[in-house]
Amino acid sequence: MSRIGKKPVALPKGVSATVSGQRVEVKGPKGTRSFTATDDVTIKLDGQEITITPRGTSKRARQQWGMSRSMVANLVTGVSEGFKTELEINGVGYRAAMQGNVLKLSLGYSHEVNFEVPAGVTVSAPKQTEIVVEGIDQQLVGQVAANIREWRAPEPYKGKGIKYKDEFIFRKEGKKK
Repeated sequence: MSRIGKKPVALPKGVSATVSGQRVEVKGPKGTRSFTATDDVTIKLDGQEITITPRGTSKRARQQWGMSRSMVANLVTGVSEGFKTELEINGVGYRAAMQGNVLKLSLGYSHEVNFEVPAGVTVSAPKQTEIVVEGIDQQLVGQVAANIREWRAPEPYKGKGIKYKDEFIFRKEGKKK
């Protein structure tokens, strides 16, 4: 039995959902998102709750049960609160700045890195050493943050690079004489 799948997804105030077959569409103050579930689960809208139940006892149906519930819960969270990922930049001369729809990064290369921000995500640089990625799609927010971090991943000796705010960098000791 899926512990996650058993829990119904509650709709907060200001969020409405429509279920048509296997498709769930959720509207909220931040936008509209939709998800199409597989045929292994049944989705029902009961007042202000969405419940997901498996259509059988097969392994695939049980897998899809918990996953579908998590996807619907992420839709509701995205349109009501949104998702946010914070990045920190460490290193002498490393900095970030927004210019229109382009994030300009100085990361110790011979050139400045221009990162084009995709649609559906907002990127801001409140400080020169901080980057905030926000949006209603959790997967897209995480992917954009990973793409930014990929330009200069943190190294273990001095910790220079772009890291997630809550990430711990395991530090190594340098060479000995």
